[in-house]
Amino acid sequence: MRDVGAGVPRWVMVVAGVGAAFVLLPLVAMVTRVDWAHFVPLVTSPSSLDALWLSLRTSLAATAFCILLGVPMALVLARTSFRGQKVLRALVLLPLVLPPVVGGLALLSAFGRRGLLGGTFQVLGVDIAFSTTAVVLAQTFVALPFLVLSLEGALRTAGSRYEAVGATLGARPTTVLRRITLPLALPALISGAVLSFARALGEFGATLTFAGSLQGVTRTLPLEIYLQRETDPDAAVALSLVLVVVAIVVVAIAHGAGEVGAGPWMGVGRRMRVDRRMRVDRRMRGGDAE
Repeated sequence: MRDVGAGVPRWVMVVAGVGAAFVLLPLVAMVTRVDWAHFVPLVTSPSSLDALWLSLRTSLAATAFCILLGVPMALVLARTSFRGQKVLRALVLLPLVLPPVVGGLALLSAFGRRGLLGGTFQVLGVDIAFSTTAVVLAQTFVALPFLVLSLEGALRTAGSRYEAVGATLGARPTTVLRRITLPLALPALISGAVLSFARALGEFGATLTFAGSLQGVTRTLPLEIYLQRETDPDAAVALSLVLVVVAIVVVAIAHGAGEVGAGPWMGVGRRMRVDRRMRVDRRMRGGDAE
């Protein structure tokens, strides 16, 4: 039987229990307030379904943008060294500490109709602010650091020795990236993408400031919950429970990806060692034959 508390003082476990209760108690209290008799009608109303599907669509799109932009950023931060790198990393991670409303104002200043790039987009016939595109941009802005932080940490932990071996064997940088670096970092990439999706799904402040709240266009599930809180508290609680369940599933997937991460890492390392030994053996056999 495994000793669960080995190496952990009892007082630490007591404090940990208090912390767990602090997190779980509000959730349990919310569950007790759900109107189960009318739960299904509350969460399947037209406005609720519009908000739910909009949140899922925009969060998936924002996650795709996070992967597209975040993977190169993490690679540059983890595998290169240049002056101002620390400043760049701080700027990339800035949305983690900024209030979401401030992020929304920054996006509005950049992409709004009177923003820095708003005039250019208007000439092209594109209005970004207060549109579904604005929702995706707001979610990407706040979720991108989660993927960059997760992937950069994994790349730094793994080191670059396998990439160096691949380069010495004649592989081009793109081949090394595709065959070695990305397989090594795949668990961290999946975990970071799932966390980015969760952050995008729960985004509120930047979305409200930059995109507004128009049903079916920009009103995501958090915005719907906020509005229902004033007019129909039962609907707000029911929708909140739906969002909590989705968040739990997302976090469980991210945690599972982290737990199975050692398998691919060890597998790539083992394959690299086997390939290297086979090449050395072939060279030695060739030298003996000569």
